[in-house]
This record gives sequence, structure tokens and C-alpha cells, in this order.
Amino acid sequence: MARVRLNNLTKHFGDVVAVDDVTLDIADREFLTLLGPSGCGKTTLLNMIAGLESPTAGEVWFDDRNVTAVPPERRDIAMVFQTYALYPHMHVFDNVAFGLKMRGVPAEERKRLVLAAAKTMEIEHLLDRKPRALSGGQRQRVALARAIVRDPGVFLLDEPLSNLDAQLRVVMRTELKRLHGDLEMTFVYVTHDQAESLILSDRIVVMKEGKIQQIGTPESIYDSPANTFVAGFVGSPPINLLKGVLDRAASGDWRVVGEGFSCGVPASMAEQIKQPEGRKVSLGVRAEDIGINEAPSSAGSASETGSQTGYMDQSVGRAEVVVREPMGSDLYLTVDVGGSNVKVRTRPDSRSDKGDVLDLFFDLDKIHLFDEESGNSI
Repeated sequence: MARVRLNNLTKHFGDVVAVDDVTLDIADREFLTLLGPSGCGKTTLLNMIAGLESPTAGEVWFDDRNVTAVPPERRDIAMVFQTYALYPHMHVFDNVAFGLKMRGVPAEERKRLVLAAAKTMEIEHLLDRKPRALSGGQRQRVALARAIVRDPGVFLLDEPLSNLDAQLRVVMRTELKRLHGDLEMTFVYVTHDQAESLILSDRIVVMKEGKIQQIGTPESIYDSPANTFVAGFVGSPPINLLKGVLDRAASGDWRVVGEGFSCGVPASMAEQIKQPEGRKVSLGVRAEDIGINEAPSSAGSASETGSQTGYMDQSVGRAEVVVREPMGSDLYLTVDVGGSNVKVRTRPDSRSDKGDVLDLFFDLDKIHLFDEESGNSI
């Protein structure tokens, strides 16, 4: 087991800054995910932890040991790659045992460790096969067994599920979470798949253009995004962002007013508003936090759906359904709000269809306000 500390870590490739002054403390036995789009620097950061890339500046520490200049084979790590990296001419047993053999572990001990790792990954029946005779999921289990058998202090995983089909990814996500719980090792996981990060992680590090945008638990990242990038990247479908301006009513209450909508601001959020009215903002609301009136009433009237606890008493506006997407347990509607598309998640038995005009109700306890210029949460 190991605690990993990154101090002001920076990596340049010529004029390109791949990782920009990253400081991060990864707790012993934590499952931490580096999340972001392609090119954000997450794999480069992982490679510097592994020792496969040398930092331009900064330090890497494992517990109280500075390993910045220590080669990979002396860092007590195991790495699992996207491409599995199995030796095609070797049987599964020999693939799993290869690292132990290189370290001079006696044959009987190698056999014991390989069988234990194979049992953990449920591949005992595959030990006599070669990689070409395995499915993608089986190859990934072999790669994980090869990493487990080394009993490393730190597990590094670089998009290990991205080559699997959708159904198998779901199965392997569960296996990885079980594996982390069983092994009690430090896991650092790289992915661009926000669903993976939310399901697997103790904490998530969201990255963009080499910089950390936010660090937090899956719940805090989803419920309290630091800026519009995090809000839009984490969550499926992406959060709805509507441009508007802050307006103060005669009563003193704040509202966000935009094309085709007008939404009140809850008191807890209004306390954070210091700037004068007219400030340009983006209002964020997720698909599951929007209520609809199945039988549209006159503008401004309450509905059975919209008057639930947490929803404002009056609609924020009216919207026309432009796309209907049944998803089994849910129904997604894309509606037009003043020229902007807004995703709404509702009941699968809803009869709303293309062309219908609905009243919309936002859960005011769940809306987000972002400064339009900086993108930061207000």
C-alpha cells in the first residue's frame, strides 16, 4: 500500500504544456480517477506517476520516498494498459508469471502466486490458452491478474475498459470495484468515461488542458460542479445550460431571465449574489431536475408534476417537444426553450410527443448558476 503525492508536477512536450503545475495527494488505498477529454493530460500524468515519463518540473512521492528519478521497475507499481499488452506466444500462465520470473521468484512460489491471482480474476480455466483464444474481457482479466500477482503498492490503470463492448464494460466495472475492495490497494485510474468515474471512484480529478478543474467525491462533482466545463462533462445527458441575466423583482427576490424562460433563485443561492442586476449568467439544470405539465395549462399555472416538493409553484416557461427518446426505464424529451434545446427526463409512460407544448418546472434546490464570462460557479 502507498500514499502518492504529486508536487507542482509539470510536463512540456516542446511548446505544448501537457500537464500544468499539478499538486495532488492520493490517499493510501484510495480509488482515484483522472477524468477528462482526450488530450487533457491525464495519461501523461499517470505515466509520470509510473516513471514512464520524466517531469519537466515537480516531484512524485510514494509515502516518504521521492521517486521522481526512480525507474519504473523500482517504484513498486503495476500498470494495466488499454491494449492489454499480453505476449501472444505465451500461454496465460506464463503471461501472468512473467514479471515474477524476471524478478527471480522460485518456480513453486510463482505457481502459487499465479494460481491465487487467477482465482481472484476467475481465469483458472484459461491458464493453458494463448491470448488469441481469449475474448476481450478474458484478456483484460489476464492483464489484471498479471498486475495483481506482483502485489504492488500502487495500481495504475490507463483506460483498461475502453476496448470492450458496452455490456462487458458494465460487468468489468463491477469486477474492478470488487477487486479494489478485496485487495485494499491504491488505485489510480484514467478514463474519459464519466459513468466509469462516478461508479468506481472514491474521488475524481477532473482535468482540462493539463490543469485540474475540480477534485471531489462523485457526489460532490455531480451535485456541485465548480464550473461549466465540469457541469457539462460529468453527467449523462450533459447538464442543460441556459443563458440569461440576473434580475431583481420589486419584492427583492432574484430571478434569472433569458430567452423563453424566467426562473426564481432560491434564498440560499441569492445570498451569494453580490453583483448588480443585469449580470450575465448561465443557469444549469439537469434533465432529472425538470418537471413537465402533461396537460399544459395557461402560462404560469401550477401542475401536478411541477408542484412537487422542491419545484417552483409556477412554470419557468413553455417549451415545444422536438424529439422523443424512449430509454426503457426512462423517457427523454428534447424541448425547445427560446431557441435552445433542453433535455428532460420523465416517466416512460408519458404521452408527450413531438409538437406538444408543455409547461416546464425546475427544481430550485438543484439549479446551478455560473458566471457567463469566467464559467465559474456563483
